[in-house]
Amino acid sequence: MLTIRPPKSTDRDAWDALYQGYARFYQVEQTPAMRERVWGWINDAGHECQCLLAFDAQGKAVGLAHFRPFARPLSASTGGYLDDLFVDPESRGAHVGSQLIDAIKAIGASRQWSVIRWITADNNYRARTAYDQIATRTGWITYDLKL
Repeated sequence: MLTIRPPKSTDRDAWDALYQGYARFYQVEQTPAMRERVWGWINDAGHECQCLLAFDAQGKAVGLAHFRPFARPLSASTGGYLDDLFVDPESRGAHVGSQLIDAIKAIGASRQWSVIRWITADNNYRARTAYDQIATRTGWITYDLKL
């Protein structure tokens, strides 16, 4: 039994621990100042970045998802972009990730988004196995132009 909801101010430490785990998983150097900035974004009603946390039956935060709307000019619609999805390693296999995605799907449906989109690493086989069951893999290739 999971509870999924936006974070409260009292969830800062739990969110921080999960987000540090996410950064470690993707081998991204992340500073406390970077996490402070993202925490500020998700607590600013005017910022596009939003967050959901998943809590287990004991009230422990076991997963996070950061998402936001994005414009889709070609289809003249708005979609939802799932930027970050992380589940505590001890809670993997309990469908935490799919329940977080389902919660974002419900938000998207209520906002009339046309799609929920995300990317993952090619070698993230465990997550890709789950994603293949709930979404359609696209043929698009992603490029980054560093600034």
